[in-house]
Amino acid sequence: MSGPGPQDINVRDGDAVPAALSQSSPVYFGSEDLPFERYTSPAAHECEVAQMWSRTWQWACREEHVPRPGDYYVYDIDRYSVLVVRGDDREIRAFVNSCPHRGMQFCDSNTAGSGKQFLRCPFHGMSWHLDGSLREVPCRWDFPHVEDRNFGLWELPCDTWGGFVFINLDRDCEPLASYLGVLPEHFADAPLEQRFVRMHTQKILHGNWKMVMEGFLEAYHVLATHPNRLQLSGWANTQYDVFDRHVSRFYQNLSAGNPHHPRPLSERELFIEFGYDAESFDESRSARAQHADRVRAAMGAQIGVDLGGVSNSVLLDSIEYHLFPNACFFPGISIPLVYRFRPLGHDKTIHDILMLQPVPDSGERPPPADVVKLGIDDSYTTVPGFGRLDIVLDQDSDNFVRQWAGMNASLKPGQTLGDYQESRIRHLHQTLDSYLAG
Repeated sequence: MSGPGPQDINVRDGDAVPAALSQSSPVYFGSEDLPFERYTSPAAHECEVAQMWSRTWQWACREEHVPRPGDYYVYDIDRYSVLVVRGDDREIRAFVNSCPHRGMQFCDSNTAGSGKQFLRCPFHGMSWHLDGSLREVPCRWDFPHVEDRNFGLWELPCDTWGGFVFINLDRDCEPLASYLGVLPEHFADAPLEQRFVRMHTQKILHGNWKMVMEGFLEAYHVLATHPNRLQLSGWANTQYDVFDRHVSRFYQNLSAGNPHHPRPLSERELFIEFGYDAESFDESRSARAQHADRVRAAMGAQIGVDLGGVSNSVLLDSIEYHLFPNACFFPGISIPLVYRFRPLGHDKTIHDILMLQPVPDSGERPPPADVVKLGIDDSYTTVPGFGRLDIVLDQDSDNFVRQWAGMNASLKPGQTLGDYQESRIRHLHQTLDSYLAG
């Protein structure tokens, strides 16, 4: 790349960023084309369901979605359905959402609720305690072959990190702590458990889940897809890192100007581009630093949080960590996003977006926002609270319609990726291949 990257800008501004943001870990994964068949083939999708989705840690919900005993949340991934329940002992457990008797679901897919004293099958009335142990079998005389100890619910590995509840369908899986790799260390200065769900949208998107998610793993598309305000963003100087088998990151500066623009802005012009009066510009400081001061004060007052100790980079920049297979976490304040991508067959994707806002300094944690469900043709602009991100997300969604059509129409057998800017896509497929190979 030419021009300053995020590390250079932090040094220039004297920004005391968290240690994790001072790390750099680029990896080269080769230059071979990726076959389109990996996306368009129903058989490839079925292989992923059997070999990968059944063996990986995935976040199912937030802890605040099940705050009290008897609260439950259903997480669905393709044909699998998992029931997350808070027990009487306040422990969170996960069970296969299927009655051991005749396979009936205890709770409908994609639902949540509260007040359960036990789990009762709506088909024949058999019931289980919230810890999964058998409670009652109507007409028990007809089941002499059923032993209580062997007829409990099928419990799954369940653990928490950052306020998220994770599940794994593989009862012999590695512990969540080792699966997360560097994430706990890198989020130590931005603990997600100290945030709440301010907004939650769920939208159906065209295309295979990998294709859709990959659109959010690189900033190379910004030039053509998001042309508005290009002079502010150093999109082509985004830093890409791969830390371990399951975790990668991009680190994009959004407020220091664009060195690749035909006419890069001066610091004063950049300050004006942010919307400020030129008369208030301080020649001794960068436009980015002055912008950060104003955002820190205004946003802190708005959300009731002292942001004085938050670095300019965490405050302003787009910093995205990907956790294989389907989750993206942002430690930032201005862009407080969490993404999740789930397959709906091989050709559609459920895209969950959570906006995680810091809990106010008063300590009062608002309840998690209800899910706003958007159809495949609905616009993000219909959802209040996204700010400028709604247009950005609509631009991305429009891309997927055309990309999916083009993948299926292509006579060229695969896509050709950049070695650096699209390295996280290759990392995703390398990890996926390791699961498909068993």
